Order: sequence, then C-alpha cells, then structure tokens
Amino acid sequence: MHIPGRTFPVEIFYTESPEKDYFEAAIRTTLQIHLTEEKGDILLFLTGQEEIESACEQLTQEVNNMRAENRNIGVLECVPLFSTLPPEQQQRIFKEAPPGGRKCVVATNIAETSVTIDGVVYVVDPGFFKQKIYNPRTRVESLLVTPISKASAKQRAGRAGRTQPGKCFRLYTEEAFNDLDEQTYPEILRSNLGTVVLQLKKLGVDDLVHFDFMDPPAPETLMRALELLHYLGALDDEGELTELGDRMSLFPLDPQLAKLLLVSPDFNCSNEICTIVAMLSSPSPFVRPKGQQREADSAKAQFQHSDGDHLTLLNTFHAFIANKCDKKWCYDNYLNYRTLRSAESVRKQLDQLMVKSGIPRVSADTSSPEYYRNIRKALVSGFFMNVAFKDRSNHYCTVKDNQVVALHPSTTLNHSPEWVIYDEFVLTNKQYVRTVTEIEGEWLLELAPHYYELDHFPPNSDCRTKIERIMIQRERRNAKSKNK
Repeated sequence: MHIPGRTFPVEIFYTESPEKDYFEAAIRTTLQIHLTEEKGDILLFLTGQEEIESACEQLTQEVNNMRAENRNIGVLECVPLFSTLPPEQQQRIFKEAPPGGRKCVVATNIAETSVTIDGVVYVVDPGFFKQKIYNPRTRVESLLVTPISKASAKQRAGRAGRTQPGKCFRLYTEEAFNDLDEQTYPEILRSNLGTVVLQLKKLGVDDLVHFDFMDPPAPETLMRALELLHYLGALDDEGELTELGDRMSLFPLDPQLAKLLLVSPDFNCSNEICTIVAMLSSPSPFVRPKGQQREADSAKAQFQHSDGDHLTLLNTFHAFIANKCDKKWCYDNYLNYRTLRSAESVRKQLDQLMVKSGIPRVSADTSSPEYYRNIRKALVSGFFMNVAFKDRSNHYCTVKDNQVVALHPSTTLNHSPEWVIYDEFVLTNKQYVRTVTEIEGEWLLELAPHYYELDHFPPNSDCRTKIERIMIQRERRNAKSKNK
C-alpha cells in the first residue's frame, strides 16, 4: 500500500565504494555536514542505544575541540532518541537548535515513521537497523544488526524533506541500495511461532503446513513451535490441544509465560509470578545514562537479589508500588517511569484474566525461607528449556543445542551457579544469556522429567553427565530415607 504525502525534494548521495565501518563513516559524514553545509538540523540513524550514546559523545567532543581552535564553528547539540529513553528526554528532539549552531538527532529506526522533527534538512543513513530474528535450527531468537529495506531507506530520506528541501547521505553504494529487499522481512518469517500455532490450534486449524498464511513460514519453524508446545504440555502426542493448552491460549503471552501463570498456584506464588511475567513483557526498567553508569548501578543494587534477575525485577516492581508509582522516585533511582507504568498496566490485565480463568491468586509469607525458592521453582516450570549449565571447562552452555554462552553483564547474580534459567539469548559481539536466575539441577528432573530424559542428550556430553550425577545423588537420598 502506498499513501502519498506532501514532501519537498530530497537530493540523494551515495558512497563510491562500500564503507568498512559504518559507525565511523557516520561520524565523519555528520561532522562534514556541520562544517560545510548551510544551516539546518541533522538526523543520523544508528542501530541502538549504545551506538547512539557513543556517537553523541564523540560528535560533541570533536566539535568542542574544533571550536576551541576556531570560534566561527557553530555549536552542534546532539540529542539521542531510542525507545527506552524516558519521555521527558525524548521531548528534547523538538527543541530548537542553539543560536548560531545546529541540532543533531541521533536515533534508531523509531525516527523513520513515529515522529516528524521540524528543522531536519540533512539525513545520514548508514543502512542498518536491529531486528529480532529466530533461527529454528538452533531454536534461538537473536537481536541482529541487518541491512534495511528499500522502503525504510526511502522513509529515512523523506525525513529530510518534511518542511523544506533537504539532502540524504546514504553511506552505501547505489548498487547496494538496488540490492536491498523491497520491504522489511515480515515478522512471521523471523519469529518463534509458538503463540501463533497455539492460537491456530485453539481455532481448530490442524493442517498448519497448508494453512493460507499471507507470508508462509518455513515448515521447520512450524515444527519447532509444535515441539515447544508439546514439551510445555499444551499439545498431546497426537498434536491435539490439551486442557492446559486450551487455558494457555486465553493469555496474550509467549506460551512459556502463559504456562508459568497457570502453574504458579502450585508453588504458592501466583501473585509474584504475575508481576514477573508483566515485567518480562515490558522493556528493561533500568536506565543507565552515559557518564552516570556508576550512579545507575548503585541505584540498581538496592533492588538486587543475589539469586538472579527475575527476583530483582520483582523487587523493583514492589518498590515502585511501595513508593506510590512516583515519577520523581523513578528518576532519582534511574528507573524508566513509563516502562514501570506499562508493566503495572500489563499486570492488571493479567490479573483480570487470572480471575476469569479461575487461577487462585496466592502468595507465601515473604519472611519464609521458602518464599524466593518457590518462585524460582515456579520459573523452572515455564523456562525448563531455557537452561544453561557450567561445563567441565567452567564455561556456560545451553542445554538446548549446547551453545557456549556468557551471562550478560547486566545480570545481578553476584556468583556463578552451576545451573541457571534465562529469558533471552542475545547475540552481539559474543553470545549472552540475559535475565538469568539460579536454579537447582534437581528441579529440572522433578518438574520436566520428559525433557531431561537421558536419551535426549548425546553420550558423554557434559549435560548428560551432570544429569546422570543428579539422578545418582537423588537415588542415594531416596535409598537412605527408605532405610530410616
């Protein structure tokens, strides 16, 4: 679909040859525009918060160094824009440029369509963005930097012609532009289809391979979704929806989170699991501004739970509610007010669905030594496939496909447990598992024996060896208790 709008002409520039480092090329081009072009603000597209903050710092420092030698060079005010930036800071993009200088908005692809920034005359487009891509073979969903589509490139260029004629500097060749996909790859083709398949099963669709999808996903992706739902108990051996699966389909959640909610009363912690699920369904609430990382980490430490990040999220939400959802309190404690408000709203919706579904809302005594232990066991019921363990070389490996990973630097775990569950697999410069919590290996055999059968693991593999060891220890304990 194409909806024409009124825009001014935009002159497009390409590079003569491919850039080796798009980030450095973006910095260089932005500085060149500031030094040589007529007045007008700049919009620079980058892929994420880390790049954006680094670019703002580098551009500001470079221009300040130049101004120290030549006061005729105008001020360049760099303004970041990304989705997790607090709203009051996002509003800075609408402020006018400083007198005699210009404004440079450094943004993710959120600036392609979501906002119109008056005064932008120059667009710098490196041609990349971040998107989640699901690999059905490794069963891993990763956030990857990928080339944009032609449609996105045209949207970006159009940002320069909203209020007057402009220029767009594409940091790639015209040939590379012609090779781009026409449109961004449809989400259904790059996502885990667990939720989609569950809903189709609820609607009575059994022949998924021949279902008339607008963009048919790969059969392997559908098979992985069926496998996931079977392990969770949502489908039986014939692929039919079970009673548990029918109840899971009522929740607009990832199937693992839906199961987590449904089984949480068995662990006497459905209120706490509801909160954790709401927090996992929202972006990270923790804000870590450039230049204030130490203060932000210190603030986060007050919510930290030594057993892991899921419990830290729970503590953070409890503190938010205890402080009456105060906006200033969030700001003082380096928390994103909008994210926590969103989590509160999601929690209310989930709570209503729990009531409608007849799920008891229960909590253990917070002073009980079993309080946090029960929550961690409940988490295993949903995340037993998202498990990493320490191998014989002291590295973490995922149980699923034996991928070597590291715990993400943002974790609040202050030790290196033998077993952890994780919410997310992140692929950047190395492979990380993010939002991790310590568990006991024996819980895996207790709560997901069907998944941890020895036949599922290669002979002599580290994971199989560790599971065998747990089985032997459990048998010895059972034998001792019988002899008493």
